[in-house]
Amino acid sequence: MKECKKALVLLNMGGARNKDELEMFLTNMFNDKNILTIKSDFFRSLIAKFIVSSRKDSAWKNYEEIGNRSPINPLTEKLVSKLNDELEDICVVQAMRYTPPFASEVVKELEKKKVKEVILFPMYPQYSTTTTKSSVEDFIEHSKRKFHIEVIEPFYKNSIFNEAIIDTIKNSVENYKEYNLIFSAHGLPQKIVDKGDPYEKQINEHVEILSKILEEQNIDFKSISLAYQSKVGPMKWLEPALDKELEKYKDEKVLIYPIAFLIDNSETDFELSIEYKEEAEKIGIVDYKVCKCLNSDEKFIKAIKDLIKDK
Repeated sequence: MKECKKALVLLNMGGARNKDELEMFLTNMFNDKNILTIKSDFFRSLIAKFIVSSRKDSAWKNYEEIGNRSPINPLTEKLVSKLNDELEDICVVQAMRYTPPFASEVVKELEKKKVKEVILFPMYPQYSTTTTKSSVEDFIEHSKRKFHIEVIEPFYKNSIFNEAIIDTIKNSVENYKEYNLIFSAHGLPQKIVDKGDPYEKQINEHVEILSKILEEQNIDFKSISLAYQSKVGPMKWLEPALDKELEKYKDEKVLIYPIAFLIDNSETDFELSIEYKEEAEKIGIVDYKVCKCLNSDEKFIKAIKDLIKDK
């Protein structure tokens, strides 16, 4: 890493590179107090062990269908590399919440480089306690006040960022009027939203912003809607669920945009592109497409530079 006094740290969940890391990912995730909101660390740990033991083998079968690893790691490394080339006086690194590189390792690396200022960039456009709060708190806890830290706020309203999304959508299909556009967001238990988590509100606002831009550019999809993916367990989650939303489009064409993700991962490459595609075929959807995430798109890099320019 180049010498610099300021660092940009991209924060994300992480993803498994092998079966051992998948167990690590699940163990760390379900021990996160922001995910399993149980006050007792002991009971949370017990529940986490039960969930991991019951899910890891079936979850690994999903990974086998996407090359035995999450794509999030090489894609994030590519983004980090491009940003380091673009930003002369800022070192860019990544810190993952549930798999390496962990915040604790990154803090040591930045200390060795004598970094004094850190910009935390949560790779979640919309805020949630389960993502943004969890990742930011984790880094700050491990930093032990060794740096001056600034945090990038939710950036779903940033115009350059939204231009990048619109470009991706426009480049995914030719005959917009033939397609129903569904913005798919990662789901969240309703009880977390009821406790004040702003995620649902910000997702709705983001869909409105993007829909307005599409309208202004005369990009007329047959319909535009929002749905939620990744529901786990029996409790009530945000609705409508994506599988239920897809049922409306028998004999029609559907384009999915993963609105809550910036980097492709198992939820986009397996869940959206394989699992839900199979559901779409059963329903009788005649064409089902999934947009790629922004990953290291040049306009996304431009948006990141715009968001940190005054930091």
